[in-house]
Amino acid sequence: MSAHCQVLGTSPGFGHSISHSHVRSKRRFDPNIQAKRYWVPSLGRTVRLRVSTRGIKTIDRRGIDAVVADILARGEKI
Repeated sequence: MSAHCQVLGTSPGFGHSISHSHVRSKRRFDPNIQAKRYWVPSLGRTVRLRVSTRGIKTIDRRGIDAVVADILARGEKI
């Protein structure tokens, strides 16, 4: 699976690793993706989400019902 947050859509960033001699090599900055289970009262079941840690904070702030409604409105399967 790719490093992609289902809540925020965060995906990897790309850049360079720079050594002491200043040689640049390509690298990838992955978001901190966690697999979480949430109970969604509006659906009456639990859902498994692959969310970043910032996405977890967003769920805590907005509520799981509002976040799941946005995910379903985008047409993403849960």
